[in-house]
Amino acid sequence: MKRLVALVFGLALALPSVALAASGTGEEEDKGAFISEEWELHDWIPIHLGPIDMSINKAVAYLLLGALCSCLIGIGLMRIKVGKDPTRRQALGETIYEIAQVSVAEQGLPTKAIGRWFPYVASLMIFIWTVNMLGFVPLPLSDEKVTIFGLEVPTLAIFAATSTLSVTLALALMTWTFTHVEGIRANGSWNYFKSWIPDVPKAMLPLIIPLEILGQFMRLISLSVRLYANMLAGHMLILTFVGLIIVLENVFLAFVAVPAAALFYLFEVVIVVSIQAYIFAALSAIYIGSAIEPEH
Repeated sequence: MKRLVALVFGLALALPSVALAASGTGEEEDKGAFISEEWELHDWIPIHLGPIDMSINKAVAYLLLGALCSCLIGIGLMRIKVGKDPTRRQALGETIYEIAQVSVAEQGLPTKAIGRWFPYVASLMIFIWTVNMLGFVPLPLSDEKVTIFGLEVPTLAIFAATSTLSVTLALALMTWTFTHVEGIRANGSWNYFKSWIPDVPKAMLPLIIPLEILGQFMRLISLSVRLYANMLAGHMLILTFVGLIIVLENVFLAFVAVPAAALFYLFEVVIVVSIQAYIFAALSAIYIGSAIEPEH
């Protein structure tokens, strides 16, 4: 019971930016617009190199924090050893390592390629899990400000960098690029691209070849959209349930909306976060493995 109360309290702390966005626009404006504003990325530190926008914004801050936390998780669970006997921390690190090796790398990669690509798929799984999990922790990394003792500080908010399509597309583009580079390296350009064409009558080749090429690009879309849609949907549901209290201006909805938001919060944290990280890493291993040994 205490944990549930703490969870509800955490959700309340995480949504003051929602209240500010809804109340600061005036009664005549649509209060429902606050949900979409949560995914607007404003430049904190503008960095423009010609047509390339490398500005630091909320999503970049979460990615940098996710990279730092991923490194700390790896070092803390698998590098630092205290005493001679194994601890629960070390056992957890070994469990994560075993999942990455047995359930991800060995299931998708050929034996000869595990040594080369296991670090990538394992790091990918841990990084995506960390970024997903940070998206459900109330952090002062929002665009809205609140004044405390005369000092403006960012409000606490929940935001998943992986609920931004540009982030998931960049992650998918890495796997997609590595897949084809490794396929060409392992088989040669001609043999690799030739492996895309199935053994069918020549009359069907004008139809089959464009479909096979399209299928390669669909992998890129599938990887990015799957992660993006799942994380976006989870946050949208949580914000929508709590936002109903503000939009409809009915405090009695809190007895239904807050517990419902808490249930979706638990579902996302316990199940969706880990499953999406595992699926992304497993599919990356399968795609790279199929490029190395296309005959399989």
